[in-house]
Formats: sequence, structure tokens, C-alpha cells
Amino acid sequence: MKPVPKDEANTGGREAGGALYVVATPIGNLSDFSPRAAAVLHEATTLLCEDTRTTRKLLNRWEIPGSSLFAYHEHNEKEQAPRLADRIESGETLALLSDAGTPGVSDPGFRIVRECRRRGLHVIPIPGPNAITAALCASGLPTNAFFFAGFLPPKKAARRRFFENHRAFPHTVCLYESCHRIEKCVTDIVATLGEERTIAVCKELTKLHERFFIGPAGKVLEELQSASRKGEFVVLIAPSGYDL
Repeated sequence: MKPVPKDEANTGGREAGGALYVVATPIGNLSDFSPRAAAVLHEATTLLCEDTRTTRKLLNRWEIPGSSLFAYHEHNEKEQAPRLADRIESGETLALLSDAGTPGVSDPGFRIVRECRRRGLHVIPIPGPNAITAALCASGLPTNAFFFAGFLPPKKAARRRFFENHRAFPHTVCLYESCHRIEKCVTDIVATLGEERTIAVCKELTKLHERFFIGPAGKVLEELQSASRKGEFVVLIAPSGYDL
């Protein structure tokens, strides 16, 4: 793949010195990667990857030559963030990627970005795919304002307490859920917010088995129970009283 010409690849106002590029990656379909993001990966000294194997698949798909890959994930980011910021301060250009979506949004990345900002270093976002916005724009639920809660606690009592606390929240509530807990999550929504509450459960966005379960929570739960629950899920909860 031909890189984006330098005069078209916005450097975020950077004139000289090192920088950290925060690069969004596809959430499923590798064709969703942007030419600007590919150009950045061509130029970066090192790619900071949540999983180097996953990033290698992306590089191969876009014919990006063998960049230096560095494993940067939840288990080492606290220790590595200052060291990597040292490298940026010395003039290196690093690119931060997660396995899917935007680094720092329910994925590693916050600590190194914070460290760079504390030191006054350049941090340049390369926007792209995001599961929350993909789910919202195709759901039919209100999008004028929303609250992103990330992953909820694994314990039932804590989940139900969250739903109860947001019973009268005036905007759409968005969260991520794993395949192991998606049925329990929707069961808790029905138990706390009622079976008529409008929700959307969005499965495997941009992937081959993409599917939307949308409607009253009780009906969505029934559909989920009779469908495969393999994959990744986004759950959207409409404000009370909203009906499609």
C-alpha cells in the first residue's frame, strides 16, 4: 500500500522532536483502517501493541513493512509508561495501538498519554473505528447525548446497583460486555429496569456475524437466549419512556 504523502499526513502541528501517535485500529473489518493511520505506522520508530500478533495481522493486511513492535498492555503499562516517555522525550516517534478500536478507551493507553502530557510532549490522535459510535449510529436509540460506562463489575449485585442508579438517567447509557456475561447483563436489566425498557445489544460489529438485537429488554433477552452468544457485545440502554 502506498503511504499518504507527507504533505497530506497531518502531524498535529508538530515541528520537531518526538511524539506519541494514538492510532485507532479496526474493530473487526481490517478494511476500516485509514490511509493516514497506515502512513503513521510506516513512519513510527516503534509500535506499542496490546498484542503484537494481532498488530502483525494488520501490518500484513496493509503491506506495512516490519516495524519494531513492543508489547505494551495492562500488565506492564504502569512500569513501561515512564520509560517509553523517556524515548519520546529523546526524539523518537512512537505509535500506540490496541487490538481493536481506540487506545485508552477501555484499553491500555491512559498512563503513557498522561505521562507525555505531564512532560509537555506531543500526543497526536489518529481517529478511526470505535464500537460505541458504531453501535449508536445504527441502533435507533437517542444519540444527542450518551454516557459510556465501559465494562460493568462482574458481580450481579454491583451490576444491578449500577442499573438502579441509572434508572432515570436522561440519556442513552452505553457499555461493553463479554460473551460470558451478556445474558446475565440483560437479565439484570430486565430485573431492575423492567422488560419494557428499550435496549440494543450489538454483536460482533463490522464482522461477518454482526447482529443487532433491539427492542424491549424482555424480548431482547428471549432472542439472545436462542442465539449464539459468541463474540463481543455493546449494550445500549435508552432513557426511560423511549420507544422505537
